[in-house]
Amino acid sequence: MRSTFHGLETARRGMFTQQTALQVTGNNISNANTPGYSRQRVNFGQTEPYPAAAINRPQIPGQMGTGVKAESIQRVRESFLDSQFRGENNKLGYWSSRSEALAKMEDIMNEPSDNGLAKTLDRFWQSLQDLSVNPEDSGARSVVRQRGIAVVETFNYLSNSLSAIQGDLKTQANHTAGEINNILKEIDEINIQIREVEPHDYLPNDLYDKRDVLVDKLSTLVNIEVEKDRLPDKPLTEGQYKIHLLKADGTRAATLLDSSTSTINNISIEYGGPNGEASEVKIGTAPALSIKEFSKGQLKGVLESYGFMNGANAEGTYPKMLAHLDEMAYNFANAFNDVHKAGWSLDSINSEPPAHVEYNFFDVSGVTAGKEPLGAAKAIKLHSDLEGKPGLDHIAAAFAKPGEVGYSGDGSNALNLANVKNDKIFSGSATLQSYYEGAIGEMAVEAQQAVRLTQNSFVLTDAVEQRRTSVSGVSLDEEMTNMIQFQHAYNASARNITVIDEMLDKIINGMGVVGR
Repeated sequence: MRSTFHGLETARRGMFTQQTALQVTGNNISNANTPGYSRQRVNFGQTEPYPAAAINRPQIPGQMGTGVKAESIQRVRESFLDSQFRGENNKLGYWSSRSEALAKMEDIMNEPSDNGLAKTLDRFWQSLQDLSVNPEDSGARSVVRQRGIAVVETFNYLSNSLSAIQGDLKTQANHTAGEINNILKEIDEINIQIREVEPHDYLPNDLYDKRDVLVDKLSTLVNIEVEKDRLPDKPLTEGQYKIHLLKADGTRAATLLDSSTSTINNISIEYGGPNGEASEVKIGTAPALSIKEFSKGQLKGVLESYGFMNGANAEGTYPKMLAHLDEMAYNFANAFNDVHKAGWSLDSINSEPPAHVEYNFFDVSGVTAGKEPLGAAKAIKLHSDLEGKPGLDHIAAAFAKPGEVGYSGDGSNALNLANVKNDKIFSGSATLQSYYEGAIGEMAVEAQQAVRLTQNSFVLTDAVEQRRTSVSGVSLDEEMTNMIQFQHAYNASARNITVIDEMLDKIINGMGVVGR
């Protein structure tokens, strides 16, 4: 025969369970604006029915329920959306770093503008044309020299500024590698805490959330794959995270964090290029990766901007632009000097007897000749031949055929100097202007592509985040609805206890011996 107090225990369980649900709902509401928080829910389950199947069970028609219990408090999370978000977030990290580096380069190059190299060169060419009209005028000669100094200083400024940003990119790359290692350490510490809690049938939801926030942040920096190492007899637990680094082709390169042994393979960057370019990325004891095969993400975007070795060749956004400037400065200076030395200066014409003297206009001494004369843009300067007041007389504005003597009123060589801008001084295929326009155009196309893909990646990342928030985020309307639902269930259980109490009171106090 069933117990008289059976209903009391059923109602008590109902009250306690609904109270737990109300507390979880309150926690969700409190953390509605907490970054990374995933809403939690109580998984309700029926308690074991009465009576149990046994030989001496009471003879009643069927089994009766004994109430409800809170089996677990679980966070609501969709693993597929997490994986999708991290993939898009990785692309966003890569393209945003590329876009930022290119934006800084565009600010330095400042083209088209009144202060860029193109406009400075135009003013220089114009001063030479003006000189051809008044070749003996000291004012016109002074303007030519000052315009030449402006060209030199612009080359110097561009090269020094780009080199400074390149140095900042190296610092940023090292900082990013350190940040990756610190995140891995934090994830490992959380893994250890989770490992200590899960065997006791608890779900450490807050630790899960903290860990996922760190993994999301890590996915911005490098491309990763998360493998969950769950307890076999605890299906609701999420276990420890084992984190793998992926190559550019999506295959696994190495294990960054091995949760089973708490082993972390720290990332470090080797700069083994001839000019300090990044040569490879070391990953703990795993084989090193070249920059080309290294996984995408913010770190790779920074390294590609800074400069890296692709086999025996140096590549990268900033090294490429610096090489363009060096080649421009070197070829321009030498081509201009060749024409200048062929002309006649005022002091050559006015000497007794007149004697042709070769004077250089620009100085790129100390720069090694070659396809990419390293450092020419930084080293170019006005030649000492043109310094001081005598230097004005050394500007060769006149021209004479071999064996002839130039005369002071001749400005034909000044025109020849101005026409250097039309000479194909780059392997006979490009003029100074077309070469520079090509370099600026290439930079603009890369910058435009980086901005476009950054925006596309942001839209896709935001779309996935919206879907993820719709699953894991806290909806105050939904929580208020749940609160009312649990409150009514709690009140109903309490009312059930009142009814049973009245029944028991009737039995105990209202039933007496007949005839007494």
